[in-house]
Amino acid sequence: MSNNYQWPKGARLAMSVVVNVEEGSEYTVKDGDKGMEPVDELSVHLKKPMRNYGNESNYQYGINEGGPRIIKLLDKYDIRATWTAAALSLERAPYLAQAIARRNDETCSHGYRWIHQFRMDETEERAFIRNAVESIKKTTGKRPLGWLSRYLLTENTRRLLQEEGFLYHMDDYSADAPFWDEVQGSDKPMVIVPYALDSNDMKMWVAPSYTPEAWLKYAKDTFDVLYAEGEEQPRMMSIGLHLRIIGRPGRIWALEEFLKYVSSKDGVWFATRQDIAEHFQTHVSV
Repeated sequence: MSNNYQWPKGARLAMSVVVNVEEGSEYTVKDGDKGMEPVDELSVHLKKPMRNYGNESNYQYGINEGGPRIIKLLDKYDIRATWTAAALSLERAPYLAQAIARRNDETCSHGYRWIHQFRMDETEERAFIRNAVESIKKTTGKRPLGWLSRYLLTENTRRLLQEEGFLYHMDDYSADAPFWDEVQGSDKPMVIVPYALDSNDMKMWVAPSYTPEAWLKYAKDTFDVLYAEGEEQPRMMSIGLHLRIIGRPGRIWALEEFLKYVSSKDGVWFATRQDIAEHFQTHVSV
């Protein structure tokens, strides 16, 4: 992993704010799935093929209330973000696609829907990728150049992304800076812009005792360590957000406190993941 480069204007840290848009694309019998969405704040999940109206409404909250709150804060602090969006979600909530375009933010594809692609064969997965690209291009005006799966992927994923014109992949949690990595079935490597799960607000859903106060402290502590390390080597920090989670009134304050904190520091490059990937690709040879 090469450290022989610097961020623009000598910044000590590349700060990547990632807003996941999954609401409206999750599993539901309504859209022809065999069962309900398993990710639920109350952990209610039955294998029975029935609709979970309560959880569907919890996801819809993210569209109705959470999204506008997050956009308001990003505008207030003038911070560009990467929206890892399931394409169907943007089709069903056009105000989000319009906000992404207005703000000149980046859309990273989170699939056509927020469903698992690891079950797909190569033909199905390629169609899934292409459908996402075409949809996001129509809703936002720009095609995505990055990809984030719903956690699990196939041995074909990176090669297919490469063949379909993607710049970077982010299904990786192994580093605090971008790097080149091999692509199975291809002789060309791909830029990896690693993500982070530990600083993700999803932990407030999967661990009920994890409070906004705990999330905020952890996020600040993460920033402080990476910011200090940035004096000697390129560092980046990812903060993962969800409309239905951090967008709740009892949690949104923690996001504002974090944005206020990092905005007060000198030498922080608030960048989209595409910005980070392009800068790395330009300055670090394979």
